[in-house]
Amino acid sequence: MNQRMRVYLGVASMLLALACRSGDKRYALRGQVMDKNLAKNEITVNHEDIPGFMPAMTMPYKVKDPAVVQEVEPGDRIAAEVVVAENGNDNWLEDVRITDKSGRNTAKVPAPPKAFAVGERVPNISLTNQDGKTIHLDDFKGKAVLLTFIYTRCPMPNFCPRLSSQFARIHEDLAKTPDAYVRTQLLTVSFDPRYDTAPVLRRYGLAYLDNDASGFAHWDFASAKPADLRKLADAFGLVYFEQDNQIAHSMDIVLISPQGKIVKYWATEWTTAELEDAVRTEATAKATGQAAEARGLQ
Repeated sequence: MNQRMRVYLGVASMLLALACRSGDKRYALRGQVMDKNLAKNEITVNHEDIPGFMPAMTMPYKVKDPAVVQEVEPGDRIAAEVVVAENGNDNWLEDVRITDKSGRNTAKVPAPPKAFAVGERVPNISLTNQDGKTIHLDDFKGKAVLLTFIYTRCPMPNFCPRLSSQFARIHEDLAKTPDAYVRTQLLTVSFDPRYDTAPVLRRYGLAYLDNDASGFAHWDFASAKPADLRKLADAFGLVYFEQDNQIAHSMDIVLISPQGKIVKYWATEWTTAELEDAVRTEATAKATGQAAEARGLQ
């Protein structure tokens, strides 16, 4: 699965959860088929805005009737119903109708905004942390940085609270090994700068630091001006927008090297242990390189 599709799936998962209050939900979809997967009984649709559900985007959908996947071809324009299960854990298309075949086999998936590639230097965006202090990503050079994005009002336990809980565990584990602790940094950036002011972020952070403010030396909670936030999000291929007084967003974690370069992305699948191991390894690699250089081996 490529980075673009991981982004769309992350956003879609949150939208599905927000849409499900009680009973199955149905939404009218109109768009163009971009791809199909017979093995998964799935079609990828570049759809128009779906009022009350999500803005225009390209994403895969399961199809209730397998015969539909056999019939449609990339380029076909369709109308259908998106059905979202009551519990928010599943969704699919029903009543799929081909409305125009004139573009059959000519469709091309729209190119996503270009995200920075692994190995590129991260933009030195200005941020304001939980103490009201201005910080920059360059301030963390020399440390391996694990960065993610949340907003404090997020109501979905599998999204922002999950990320913050995992970072809290990583913070606690790293604190047990002082060498790793001083060579690493955690950074949580808010999608909601209008609400997530420094005092709000401080209260939020303390809840994950067992009310120990000394932890802020290792884990910053920060916001950015909207324009700078957009630059940072675009650099990492993130998607976020307001939907029904909530912020729908993709989930992304970025590992940044001590040299300020992107090492790795995680968007939909990871474990706490995997994240911790990655940041430890990156910090150790830097330390090993410095020791070798001091001995004249590099």
